[in-house]
Amino acid sequence: MSTIRAKDRDAVIQSLRAGVVPRAGQHLIQVGRVKELEALMKDVDRIADSGSGFRVVIGEYGSGKTFFLNLVRAIAMEKKLVTMHADLNPDRRLHATGGQARSLYAELAKNLSTRTKPDGGALPGIVEKFISQAKSESKTSGKSSEAVVRERLDHLAEMVNGYDFAEVIAAYCRGFDEGNEQLKADAIRWLRGEFTTKTDARAALGVRTIIDDASIYDQLKLLARFVRLAGYSGLMVCLDELVNLYKLSNTQARNANYEQILRILNDSLQGSAEGLGLVLGGTPEFLMDTRRGLYSYAALQSRLAENTFAKAGMVDYSGPVLRLASLTPEDFYVLLHKLRHVYASGDTAKYLVPDDAIPTFMEHCAKRLGDAYFRTPRTTITAFINLLAVLEQNTSADWKELLGYVEVEQDQGGAADMAVGDDDELASFKL
Repeated sequence: MSTIRAKDRDAVIQSLRAGVVPRAGQHLIQVGRVKELEALMKDVDRIADSGSGFRVVIGEYGSGKTFFLNLVRAIAMEKKLVTMHADLNPDRRLHATGGQARSLYAELAKNLSTRTKPDGGALPGIVEKFISQAKSESKTSGKSSEAVVRERLDHLAEMVNGYDFAEVIAAYCRGFDEGNEQLKADAIRWLRGEFTTKTDARAALGVRTIIDDASIYDQLKLLARFVRLAGYSGLMVCLDELVNLYKLSNTQARNANYEQILRILNDSLQGSAEGLGLVLGGTPEFLMDTRRGLYSYAALQSRLAENTFAKAGMVDYSGPVLRLASLTPEDFYVLLHKLRHVYASGDTAKYLVPDDAIPTFMEHCAKRLGDAYFRTPRTTITAFINLLAVLEQNTSADWKELLGYVEVEQDQGGAADMAVGDDDELASFKL
């Protein structure tokens, strides 16, 4: 393996030690979940082919949902899709009347990302790419660039807010031609949902509507069409922490949000949301609780029900609900090897623990946490990095003492309680 840059190494280690997903370098520690990723890659291909997608990714706290969603976003960007992502919280919802839905849209717009700008803030670049294409077309056709922009966006007028959307893009084009930075900034503000009153929007841009709580999904459909006109393959929206909808105490507010999810699901399954895909991350109770979860809404329960033929170990990855399987012991063995490698910046001479320590650490976790350490990698990863940190800063420390490890003598049959295999295979051990 090649040497890992200190910047990438620190970004991964510091994030994992804090129990959060690293924003970069996920490929350095990715293990398992092959079938789940293949299913989402098919969704990405479908979206790029003018289709639509909808998935609810279900997993326990700390099971790797956010990590998985970030991987899916990275794959989507490599396939020339534009991505948006945000976490739901009490102030960000899919449906609201007090500005919470607009707040969610503003966060999504801020995190708009492309392959060349993966950390968000890509909206001005996408608008300018569209306008530069219009300018090239205007030179050959003899029309003004603003006229070409309006012509290309003409078919968006049939959609909700479509006419005003086209007016805002035309205003940006006008500001681009005239060197009017304020007009360009106002246009981006409107596209990001940052105008709070129609009066301000009309004074700045001459439009009569703004992006409000009632129109955020319609705006996402507009954006999906627009990015395709700008030369991208489509738009993928990743929403995490949907358990916050489950936690809403007001039944009416909770059901209104579930109705919005139902609308999105229906549009996606019927193919009417062209070039748009949504991936929602939540916990099992958010899905299955028949009193407060998605299953409490009858129309959603029937659409999200599990395939009754997928039983006795069989799985179906084609449905709208994707359950993240627990990592296997083999996956964990490989993951801990990768963490050790990243911690040493890719230098095998700097490994802080030998190969023997990894199955011993796994046995230590199994005794302390039981099978929970397979289901929720977060705790185990944090513990392993903490172990390496202590060994790095205390050169006299012995990993065996830290793990409370006692050498086990072989019994009369010649079998040990733990037999360590080579690097490619997980050691077999008794729990």
